[in-house]
Amino acid sequence: MDVMEAIRTRRSIRNYQHRDVEEEKLRRVLEAGRLAPSARNMQEWKFLVVKDPSVRKRLAEAAKGQMFVADAPVVIVACGTICDYVMSCGQLSYPIDVAIAVDHMTLVAVEEGLGTCWLGAFYEDKVKEILGIPEKIRVVQMLALGYPEHVPEPRARKPFDEVVIFERWQ
Repeated sequence: MDVMEAIRTRRSIRNYQHRDVEEEKLRRVLEAGRLAPSARNMQEWKFLVVKDPSVRKRLAEAAKGQMFVADAPVVIVACGTICDYVMSCGQLSYPIDVAIAVDHMTLVAVEEGLGTCWLGAFYEDKVKEILGIPEKIRVVQMLALGYPEHVPEPRARKPFDEVVIFERWQ
């Protein structure tokens, strides 16, 4: 599968088969995140892998009751570890860098026949409490991962000319 095919076929999966993710596939997904680029090559991330069903259930509750989180065989909690570096453009680097890493993971997951769903709707303090994450670390995203029970149809995308501008804002 090439990268564009993975991009075109990736969907947010909210129904997972009751099937474990093989360790080698999980490692390839995590390796994709590890290899992602980051500002100043700081690699300011940690990926906490949660397989325990009782912990996943608590994470689902912390994710505003999104119970598919409990049904996914793996939840990857993506954290920023250096949270004060501001790039010259004025943006904090850690949320952008962690997002790039998670996106790499989602694309490799598609290649491996797995499905994912990004989660940004959660109570960070509750996630930190459940997983013992230190106060200075930021939970940027959670990623549900597993074999899709069902792959939804693609959602509508804006036309190319509506989102791309060449040379100067018009």
